[in-house]
Amino acid sequence: MTKPEVAPARSREYVLTASCPDREGILSAVSGFLARCGCNIVDCQQFSEPSPGTFFTRIHFATVVTVDIDVLIDKFHDVAQRFGMTWDAGPTTRKPRTVVLVSEQLHCLNDLLFRHHSRQLAVDIRAIMSNHTGGRELAKWYDLPFHHIPVVNDDKAAQEDRMLDVIQDHDVELAILARYMQILSPRVCAKLPGRIINIHHSFLPSFKGAKPYRQAHQAGVKLIGATAHYVTENLDEGPIIEQDVRRVNHRHEPADLVALGRDLECGVLARAVKWHAERRVLRNGNRTVVFA
Repeated sequence: MTKPEVAPARSREYVLTASCPDREGILSAVSGFLARCGCNIVDCQQFSEPSPGTFFTRIHFATVVTVDIDVLIDKFHDVAQRFGMTWDAGPTTRKPRTVVLVSEQLHCLNDLLFRHHSRQLAVDIRAIMSNHTGGRELAKWYDLPFHHIPVVNDDKAAQEDRMLDVIQDHDVELAILARYMQILSPRVCAKLPGRIINIHHSFLPSFKGAKPYRQAHQAGVKLIGATAHYVTENLDEGPIIEQDVRRVNHRHEPADLVALGRDLECGVLARAVKWHAERRVLRNGNRTVVFA
């Protein structure tokens, strides 16, 4: 007589990220703790930076339904304190509540909304904000609230007050600047530290100002690119998350560079948002460690 098959216990999956001063035994202590708590490590990535000696890790683990994750996280505080860790843990299903900011160029917004609608991005887009009205129809198509928030009478502070109200109303955890052509003030940056992602062409600082692709064409560049980075008070100097380039030549006209650049911007921004949402990006001063 054969024994009846026993269905495996259902599991719940979580991600733990941590950074701390590097020393022996960190990964052993964390993995040992998870094993003692009845967890199974699905994926583990780590990186040790020699100078100044910092350890980074991202651990994707699973638990059976009988494991109380809140108790597990509470117990992990002892391990974290022993190594001086900055850490975070949560379910893989957690999606950051997100707003997208855009101006007149809609290619990145269109790409993000399609990826979001087709479940390629693990974010929860709550609203779209813009200082122009061109994105209203896209927002309507995807059934998302659209907030037209222009700068009136050069009163940038009043505009940002309205933006912060939207951020507070939706309890926002992540803001994406999808070609939003306004500089955010320090108080807005402080509202979401390390949680505002911007995209721009990689010509900075070589080709600042208007029409960078035309400037690049006139300079005869052989590479164009795009950069996604976290926003800080220092304009376009925040920690870089992702970059990409495309080779061009003398046959490419400015319009060709614009088209190629837009494709690059869409892909680079989407990857940066995806990796942030999946907690694959760890801040390392003014740089990042990306476990992609």
